[in-house]
Amino acid sequence: MENFVDYVKIRFRSGKGGAGSVHFYRGPGTPMGGPDGGDGGRGGHIILKAEPQEWTLLSLKFKKHVYAENGDIGRGALKTGYDGDDKIIKVPLGTVARDAETGEFLLEITEPGEEKILLPGGRGGKGNTFFKTSTHQSPQYAQPGEPAEERWIILEL
Repeated sequence: MENFVDYVKIRFRSGKGGAGSVHFYRGPGTPMGGPDGGDGGRGGHIILKAEPQEWTLLSLKFKKHVYAENGDIGRGALKTGYDGDDKIIKVPLGTVARDAETGEFLLEITEPGEEKILLPGGRGGKGNTFFKTSTHQSPQYAQPGEPAEERWIILEL
């Protein structure tokens, strides 16, 4: 009986955060406006969700890589970048997640409908508007987004 799978090893990667924008307002009658760079978007999370109808990890047996979407960069006019889409992995109740290299226990799914973040996405960077002060009115820099988390994880029942 090969239909019951209770152990899978998958490479998961959350999304990296988008970079903040270095931008300055330019408009009619305002050739030298102030900073208006927007923040970057958050990277997508990897989420495990309890699915009471599932009894096995068979649906994940042939998945070797699961990647969430990266966050988008910030834009001018204080526009924040889009957040990356989260990847939701449906697993049966009683699923345990462990780090494949260290064997460290990460989380367990026990309640119906429960959702837990396995790998959080990186936060988006701040745009140059965030860094302006009364004494430093035109910052020429912005923050990069946080990097993605990537690791091999074992899911088992």
